[in-house]
Amino acid sequence: MTTNFKQGRLVPLGLVGLVAVVVAVAGCGGSSGSASSTPSTAASSAPAASGAYGAPASPAPAAAKTTGGATAVDLATSKLGKILVDSKGRTLYLFEADKGSSSTCNGACAGAWPPLTTTKKPTAGTGVSASLLGTTKRSDGSLEVTYGGHPLYYFEADTAAGETSGQGLTDFGAPWYAVSATGTAVK
Repeated sequence: MTTNFKQGRLVPLGLVGLVAVVVAVAGCGGSSGSASSTPSTAASSAPAASGAYGAPASPAPAAAKTTGGATAVDLATSKLGKILVDSKGRTLYLFEADKGSSSTCNGACAGAWPPLTTTKKPTAGTGVSASLLGTTKRSDGSLEVTYGGHPLYYFEADTAAGETSGQGLTDFGAPWYAVSATGTAVK
């Protein structure tokens, strides 16, 4: 057993480490006089993901605006032209590896390129064709929004409205492109 000499006696290092952790935790906590605490409503129940190359992931996209569980898809003008966005103006992408309306982006891919999901039929904003909107069931059972037969995704590095930093990237084996009002890739 590894030990440390402290005040004339041997103390196991594991015990020293445990005491240090307990003291540090006790010193960090604050008390409002309440015997219990309530978790913050801003905290996510989803596990934290890591971004590319082990870097911390940017926050997951905020939940899209819903109307009774329906996700809204809008059209916005960007430096790429008119493209599909969510209700908060975040760019939506298609993945050229997807064949038909089935998503091939799961696991680490879905961490970097989160799918646009919904619980009901998606709604079309101004300039978006309702007839091109649909859904597809993902491997985890959730419903992903599709447009023109393409599953729609966010890019984790796009954290604000109007950002298009995922445009043309070839992550996970195929290109990613913003989507036009006609349902085709913006190239």
